[in-house]
Amino acid sequence: MTKPLAGIRVLDLSRVLAGPWAGQMLADMGADVIKVERKGVGDDTRGWGPPYLEDAPEAKSRESGYYLSANRGKRSIEIDFNSPEDVETVRTLATRSDILLENFKVGTLARYGLSYEDLRQLNPKLIYCSITGFGLSGPRSSQVAYDFMIQAMGGLMSVTGESDERNGGPQKVGVPIVDLMTGMYASNAVLGALVARDRTGEGDHIDVAMLDVSVAMLANQAMNYLVSNKSPKRRGNRHPNIQPQDVFAVRDGHLVLAVGNDEQFRRFAQAIGHAELADDLRYTKNAARVDNLDTLHPLISDALLARDVDEWIAVFGEHGIPCGPINDVARVFREEQVIHRGMLATITDTAGRKIPQVLSPMKFANHPLEFDRAPPRLGEHTAEVLSEIKG
Repeated sequence: MTKPLAGIRVLDLSRVLAGPWAGQMLADMGADVIKVERKGVGDDTRGWGPPYLEDAPEAKSRESGYYLSANRGKRSIEIDFNSPEDVETVRTLATRSDILLENFKVGTLARYGLSYEDLRQLNPKLIYCSITGFGLSGPRSSQVAYDFMIQAMGGLMSVTGESDERNGGPQKVGVPIVDLMTGMYASNAVLGALVARDRTGEGDHIDVAMLDVSVAMLANQAMNYLVSNKSPKRRGNRHPNIQPQDVFAVRDGHLVLAVGNDEQFRRFAQAIGHAELADDLRYTKNAARVDNLDTLHPLISDALLARDVDEWIAVFGEHGIPCGPINDVARVFREEQVIHRGMLATITDTAGRKIPQVLSPMKFANHPLEFDRAPPRLGEHTAEVLSEIKG
């Protein structure tokens, strides 16, 4: 059985994370993703370490963990954009590709004759996806952006971190979440454009901006503001709309509790030995629990100190109450459910190196994904790709 995107070619001119993340998802689904990198330098993230893959056979192939997280399944070619011949190679590849991903500063590719308008003349079916910090238009369109600053500008840091009442302050998410979600939106957009192309025969130009993505990601917090005219504040681990949902101390550590509805709360109250809470009008309904959290939270906190993490997880599991331990990354990969789902694998690259990979969470019943191509060494496939387009 073939992968879902078998036969689709992606020309990936992007670097760092948002574009490469999108390209990796397309590669996982079977697209032939050709990663175009600066000659002798490559993607910036190759050097974003430590840590690095220690057994690299040569200095120029010393890849960081950061690079290895986002470039599985691709073929790498080296290009010198100051060489007319190399630029012509990119143009030729664009004529033979279905999708092009790029995250250059606005206007840069036009200087090389590689803008959407240039390439659509050669390949009207090309789906050209521009990924930028601020979009292709607007007063900031020419400016460079990074995930950290967009988390700040887009409002995410205003609702992330310990509550201000507990002397909290702005805090970024522990992974570059806007980059990752921008890659997700970009991959969704190009797949939508592929479907549209089947109907119209025409490609498209997709404009995905990190700031736009960050605003879209505000989700319920944005709507909380829009319907109340009150700007949400940092609340630490407390959910703004559903309670009880928080991190709670237990006898030997902490756990996360995520009671999601009134029936779950009734079972939860029974589980902690305080069934009367479910009949107390201050707590019976979710809205009441949110309004009366200052009195409810201490009651729950005191009750949970009676047992250890594993004991509570077993008790809540019997009662159907969502909860879980706070795993560090090492423990994540020892979690039996993660192991069962096959989220971690090792891929051997063409140099014989064993490269660990966190695999795609997408699982297709009829088009199963296989992961047999490790993140490429810089320029590893240059000769191979050139021979294909000249053959």
